[in-house]
Amino acid sequence: MDVKIEQSWKDALADEFGKPYFVSLVRFLHEEKAAGKRIFPPGNQIFRAFDLTPLDKVKVVILGQDPYHGAGQAHGLSFSVPDGVPAPPSLKNIFKEIETDLGIRMSGYPNLEKWARQGVLMLNAVLTVRSGEAASHSKAGWEQFTDAVIKCISDRSEGVVFLLWGSFARSKRELVDASRHYVLEAAHPSPLARGAFFGCRHFSRTNQILSSQGKEPIDWQL
Repeated sequence: MDVKIEQSWKDALADEFGKPYFVSLVRFLHEEKAAGKRIFPPGNQIFRAFDLTPLDKVKVVILGQDPYHGAGQAHGLSFSVPDGVPAPPSLKNIFKEIETDLGIRMSGYPNLEKWARQGVLMLNAVLTVRSGEAASHSKAGWEQFTDAVIKCISDRSEGVVFLLWGSFARSKRELVDASRHYVLEAAHPSPLARGAFFGCRHFSRTNQILSSQGKEPIDWQL
């Protein structure tokens, strides 16, 4: 099956694209479109996170659950929205933590592609969603695919920092070889967590870990 995804990922995940679950997933997405369902993000942005962060460039993984389901919000990167779209509440809280942690001023600019280009894989566990229906494409097969992505990074890379926020993301810890990588856990940045995310200092801690390995730290400022 020909999947339009960045070449290093295409090569590394080649076995996944022919598996029955992935064939069924593609069929499901075609059926959704045929039924007139509006799907986010647009087809050419489903694998945007992979296109911006090739496998050999991954230094950090930020794991989300599924895309924003409002019109114009999802563009293929977890927690991120395109230029000109207001930052959602979770992203606002991420920016607040960065400001406190690093002592810098964030512009509120909500497009996180700058992070992705520096090696931060902004990965949702589910890569598509039906308009207005959160988690509507969970259990369609995406989780099996993105679990394979996490395992691929764990097996093929060294010293990657995995940021797992909230119980769902933390459940993926078992996919990561903690003897080769770093796993930082915290509450979800959603306002529903009532501020439990604040004070995790994941952004400074990530840069300390990267610097200790001789890797370029992430410029988190937007």
